[in-house]
Amino acid sequence: MAALLRVALASLLASQLAAGVSLYEYYAPGGAVSSGLVAEGDAFSLNGREILLLSGAFHYFRVHPARWRDTLRKLRAAGLNAVETYVPWNLHEPRQGEFDFGALGEAMSPFLDVRAFLEMAQEEDLFVIFRPGPYICSEWDFGGMPSYLLRDPTMQVRTYYEGYRTAAGRFWDNLLPNLVDLQYTRGGPIIAVQIENEYGQFGYGDEPRDLLYMEFLRDNLVGNGFGETLFFTSDTPSQTLDLGALSGVLQTANFQHGGEEELALLKELQPGRPLMVAEFWTGWYDHWLDEAHSTWELSEFAQNLEMILRRNASVNMYMFIGGTNWGFMAGANRETAWPYYTPDTTSYDYDCLLTEAGDYTEKYGLAKSIIAKYNPLAGIVDNPEQPALSNKTAYPAVPVAEVLDLPTLLTQIPSLVSNEGPINMELLPINNSSGQSHGYLMYTAHVSLDGPNCTLKIRGHVRDMAQVLLDGRLLTKPYQNAEDVDGFGFWNGRDQELPLPTTGGVSELRILVENLGRVDYGLPHYFHQKKGLWEGSVLVDGERVDEWTMHPMEFKKEVVESLSGWTAFSGSLATPALYRGVLEVGGAPEDTWLDMNGWGKGVVFVNGFNLGRYWTAGPPKTLYLPAPLLKEGSNQIAVFEQYTASAEIAFSDAPIYTGYVKT
Repeated sequence: MAALLRVALASLLASQLAAGVSLYEYYAPGGAVSSGLVAEGDAFSLNGREILLLSGAFHYFRVHPARWRDTLRKLRAAGLNAVETYVPWNLHEPRQGEFDFGALGEAMSPFLDVRAFLEMAQEEDLFVIFRPGPYICSEWDFGGMPSYLLRDPTMQVRTYYEGYRTAAGRFWDNLLPNLVDLQYTRGGPIIAVQIENEYGQFGYGDEPRDLLYMEFLRDNLVGNGFGETLFFTSDTPSQTLDLGALSGVLQTANFQHGGEEELALLKELQPGRPLMVAEFWTGWYDHWLDEAHSTWELSEFAQNLEMILRRNASVNMYMFIGGTNWGFMAGANRETAWPYYTPDTTSYDYDCLLTEAGDYTEKYGLAKSIIAKYNPLAGIVDNPEQPALSNKTAYPAVPVAEVLDLPTLLTQIPSLVSNEGPINMELLPINNSSGQSHGYLMYTAHVSLDGPNCTLKIRGHVRDMAQVLLDGRLLTKPYQNAEDVDGFGFWNGRDQELPLPTTGGVSELRILVENLGRVDYGLPHYFHQKKGLWEGSVLVDGERVDEWTMHPMEFKKEVVESLSGWTAFSGSLATPALYRGVLEVGGAPEDTWLDMNGWGKGVVFVNGFNLGRYWTAGPPKTLYLPAPLLKEGSNQIAVFEQYTASAEIAFSDAPIYTGYVKT
């Protein structure tokens, strides 16, 4: 009789729960919370109830905030119960000591209200796995760390080094108090917090990692009130074992293939604790110069996801939506093989469950069906309906109407003078003594070219690309094939020379250097990559040039919108220049892509907002332009083209890639 009564009560509870119960109601009946996420035994528990964490990675700073709620609903509709996000230090502290959590009034400020994002996740019935850095990798410039750190010549990032520790602590001391009340134990959505990120990979072989630094981060979290929440680290066990772990802190695994081995090793490393895949890589990202857009076979994705869930392992799908590396924020990789440095593209589509524009993919449908098979709350907690997709359109091509030549542009950018040779971006005395973080840096000198065989020599490497102009004439050619990166003007060329024409007098020499993105992942010495001309002297006919005027071309929104001196367009100039046209939008704006096939290399600004880089080197040939960045009526589109401009700005209703598709 007692057994029958228990079955009847369980059935009644299930029927009541099925009638619209939320995750928060299920895990905290009546709103009562006595404990947070606990990682003991074979399964996680939340507030005393067993939970299988089913999460998706969604970086708030890569998706327009007008699309946050829609994206969270798509995540919840897939059957997921949590969202994971990183926090980019370099966006939240754009200049040393200045913090932006959505109110600074700059171009990216609307993307940075992290508290609003976390609260919205809870409103959409999702828990939060929080990864505040201070290093995030994420194919983001410098792994999310601010470039002003490189002003310290002895800086040792991601260590107990005082200069880094002080800066990282200051960031967390400004970030965490704003979010401490959003822990699950205090009625909020945050159930777990990561300490650092893949720290086992940050070192050489099996030498010990800097545990003093890791302990410092843990203590900072506790000191800022986060001691009530589960802490975890993440690494790939087969590569680093427990080198990046911290005593008492949950270890998790990152992988795409070979998950059986990783989970088995994880179990050996911490028996008696549940399994968690902090990053199940659902796709991959693209580098400039890649032969094709990166994709992953659907059947392999499905097999690996099902393998994880069969083992009762919790999982975070990295990525659920990739989004966009807006502006100059894309990172880069250092490689042990040619071409050694590989900058990331603007698109972070990642070939994951949602496209860069938030559309459903086949992976979304596959994941949803697999999750439904293994979700222990299937039939108890209902999933919402899938939101409709946004409309996509190819607007009529916009004719280029105006051009702003390079000399006129430079008159509107403050200059700095050095008498001791060229200075790298990070050391420039600008931005509240934080230096230049992103964009281009123009170096100008006046040199005598009297000899019959004049040469320009840049000792060391260019960081990362250089264009040379002599008396306003562009001498360097655009990228044409892979071998070019070993020559003058590219990152692989060391101590390269460029012939200069004889002018018979003093000439204006200009070197425009572009920062293509700082490395975001790898060994400690990979993170000492300053940008511009700094590795060695610049020589003309063997004589060192010491006197330089430098124009930091950061292309901030307020500068782009205030530029003057535009003239009527009559064809592409033979030097870098800005081009402008007006897109007229009748009615509500819709998502679109800028088709840059007719252009060479540069950056696009829409109503002053930096969409990001384009480059014929591919694989992407388009730039995603979400509708919220447009307005009804006139929209200014400006293009900084480094080589050859098209006579029009074309649009597409879908992304375009070149090359074959790789898997």
